[in-house]
Amino acid sequence: MLVLKFGGTSVGSVENMINVKNIINDGQKKVVVLSAMSGTTNALVNISEAIKTGQQDTAQTVIDQLKVHYANTINTLLTNKEINAEVTAYVASVFSGVEAQINQPFTALTYNTLVAQGELLSTFIFSRFLMQEGINASLLPALDFMRIDKTNEPDNFYINQNLNRILSENSADIYITQGFICRDAEGNIANLQRGGSDYTATIIGAVLRAEEVQIWTDIDGFHNNDPRFVENTKAISNLSFDESAELAYFGAKILHPQTVMPVSAFDIPVRLKNTMSPNAHGTLITNQVHGEGIKAIAAKDGITAIKIKSARMLLAHGFLKKVFEIFERYETSIDMITTSEIAVSLTIDNTTALNAIVNELKTFAHVEVDDYMSIVCLVGNAIVYHPDTPNLFQILQDVNVRMISYGGSNNNISLLINTSDKVETLKKLQRYVFENNQILV
Repeated sequence: MLVLKFGGTSVGSVENMINVKNIINDGQKKVVVLSAMSGTTNALVNISEAIKTGQQDTAQTVIDQLKVHYANTINTLLTNKEINAEVTAYVASVFSGVEAQINQPFTALTYNTLVAQGELLSTFIFSRFLMQEGINASLLPALDFMRIDKTNEPDNFYINQNLNRILSENSADIYITQGFICRDAEGNIANLQRGGSDYTATIIGAVLRAEEVQIWTDIDGFHNNDPRFVENTKAISNLSFDESAELAYFGAKILHPQTVMPVSAFDIPVRLKNTMSPNAHGTLITNQVHGEGIKAIAAKDGITAIKIKSARMLLAHGFLKKVFEIFERYETSIDMITTSEIAVSLTIDNTTALNAIVNELKTFAHVEVDDYMSIVCLVGNAIVYHPDTPNLFQILQDVNVRMISYGGSNNNISLLINTSDKVETLKKLQRYVFENNQILV
């Protein structure tokens, strides 16, 4: 059994849906995980925000735009009149449900319910398209088997029991299901956060002990730098699970940060592929390590740096414990951390509770906060032990580096810089690390 996930761009147009159909229709049994059609989730988030802020007319305008877009897609894709009518009725019922939320009190469940509709729409449309084309396909509702527990982690026992039961009750060559969406411990509609369709695919892959999980998107694998900002980047043919997890967490948009966790324990390969160029090798992620030195560079924006200086001359016993307890209490994760004799500097990417955190810290320390920061992450197998690693800091001597994380992970060196310096830093690293072949390659 294979598990294939296709992102929003891959199902974002009639032409791309036809490409996906051709890719998956190869005679092998598989589960296909779909994201919402590109642009849909953003539109649903905008509808949600408009309802929340009482802008009913704005919400209705966005809904009407979506209706037109989906009607055009259906009428172009589905030429069978009966199937067309069935899908048209289903889509109309979905948008009726969305419209019914406009004048209702807004809650967290309202948001989760609204943003879930994109995956429900894309999978229903695509499954009926496959049926029209004579392919033996079955739609598996993710809300029937995908659930998170009270700590928002996948409920693996529940997923295993229900997914295997549902598959045993169905007979198809291709199973279509939704990425991203799930139920919470109380049975309400929830989700795995933005980009969570990748995570859905590997959770399913781990449960089914799949031969391989494939993540299909609009780029041919992990690149050695961010192609949005840097020219002449190249796809990486092989990465280890550890390397890919570091890159995903620190900004590589192609993969959800938690994607490799479910499958790494079972040594199930993850392959990143390009829907627009299906014959390209892509990136294969396994437990095996290939080569030494820096393999890729990624950057994560939206970082806030907090410098916490002890009110005493030296760090007192229990100082760090008090600091970390505050962040834990407000459920705010820390990305980087450095310490000196009297101060600790750290970074966060979630500022929801920032004011409350700072107010508590100020009761026993001096606090400085800097925003508009970015973390640039260099990833490769055991790069902290590479003999040429010190040359890296000569390259960056004219970059204002606020913090360095070195040694916390054998495969990662992280640099905190001003976001305004990010693009030039990425380009500088690209030239010296990859193009000039001077160090760490």
